[in-house]
Amino acid sequence: MSHPPGKAALPGTRAGEAGSAPGQLRRVALSGLLGTAVEFYDFLVYGTVAALVFGDLFFPGADPAVGTVAAFGTFAAGYLARPLGGIVFGHFGDRLGRKSMMLLTMVLMGTGSFLIGLLPTYDTIGVWAPVLLVLLRVVQGIAIGGEWGGATLMVAEHAGDRPRGLWTSFTQLGAPLGTVLSTGVVTLVGMLPDDDFRAWGWRVPFLLSLVLLGAGLYVRLKVAESPLFASLSERRERARTPLLDVLRAPRPVLLASAVGIGPFTAQALMTSFLISYAVDEGYGRQQVLVGVTVASCVALVVLPCANHLSDRFGRRPVVLAGALLSAATAFPVFALVDSHRPGLLILACVIGHGVAQSVMYGPLGALFSEMFPTRVRYTGASLGYQTATLLGAGLSPLIAGALLAADHSSDSVALLLMAGSAVTALAVWRVKETNDRNLAAQGASA
Repeated sequence: MSHPPGKAALPGTRAGEAGSAPGQLRRVALSGLLGTAVEFYDFLVYGTVAALVFGDLFFPGADPAVGTVAAFGTFAAGYLARPLGGIVFGHFGDRLGRKSMMLLTMVLMGTGSFLIGLLPTYDTIGVWAPVLLVLLRVVQGIAIGGEWGGATLMVAEHAGDRPRGLWTSFTQLGAPLGTVLSTGVVTLVGMLPDDDFRAWGWRVPFLLSLVLLGAGLYVRLKVAESPLFASLSERRERARTPLLDVLRAPRPVLLASAVGIGPFTAQALMTSFLISYAVDEGYGRQQVLVGVTVASCVALVVLPCANHLSDRFGRRPVVLAGALLSAATAFPVFALVDSHRPGLLILACVIGHGVAQSVMYGPLGALFSEMFPTRVRYTGASLGYQTATLLGAGLSPLIAGALLAADHSSDSVALLLMAGSAVTALAVWRVKETNDRNLAAQGASA
């Protein structure tokens, strides 16, 4: 087996486990990028529209603040389902294979989003409207709970001993790309008169999910199964109960959950929560969506750069640098938002989301993949990642809304952002460096 000049074969690497052919790796990376972008588009469209109109359409008659909290409650329902999705799809991904689970999660996500676009509102079917909304949101949460693990591990395991940080950045780019797509579409339909937007315009982004679903499935059907999983199956070494195996040695999954809290707290506060907060502060809906879109475009550049640095200098120092930057800029970011100047709002989005959050978030795909052995990698990485999304992104908008209602100041929200970043900084300090780890090895340690 040949290797690039100056780079020795990884210890214990077998034939077929050093990585796929370059063409196949590129297809897998494209599949991870497009698939994850579709998933995040569907998930984030909900968050954006919920912040704008769901309180009125599905929870009428309530106090406006209660209606907003109720709308974000259905947002959290999607996050509550994500660890369940990680467990279910992780189990079958470790037992049956990565590719089949990736296809199934995409179908569930796209179909759930499309059906939300067809839902009657409270005025039409009464209490069944919010009930069905929450049910479909749970379906979305279960689907995306299994999506990230499959897409990320496929890229990492096909990459072999190539720079995994850089290659897994394609999957990680799905988050900002999905944000660009979702906010872009909502921005376009948001140009409609307010009555039209509330009557039918909000449905358009959800209905477009069907088109994106078709494109994503077309790409994913062309990729091959993970070579590491295929090798594991040939040796009959698949885990019988992946979740129990992960929980018997819980340190890696606990650390992964804690490391992810900061990036997801920042993501939620600087996207869905910020949209609602800034509109309440007097910004135009279009101004806020432009700010989030610009920040996501910046993230498309920052994120692969952070991952490249994590290949050179390690995952830990890059994630730690992002956490410290996020904490240091928390108060300045919200001060910029409170200036009521659109240009400074965009700058706040770029600093908080486009730069600080992206540096924290980028290396997680490679880091979490490297913290678990192949036989339980789908379950372990998914459970750690999705638990972090629940604690960081699922609960932080609700907590921030309650804090804001209590003291009417963004300072408490800035403190919440700092607290999430501090958890990440402390947790990643306790993780062993993984960027030189051999994914084909049977053991892993955090």
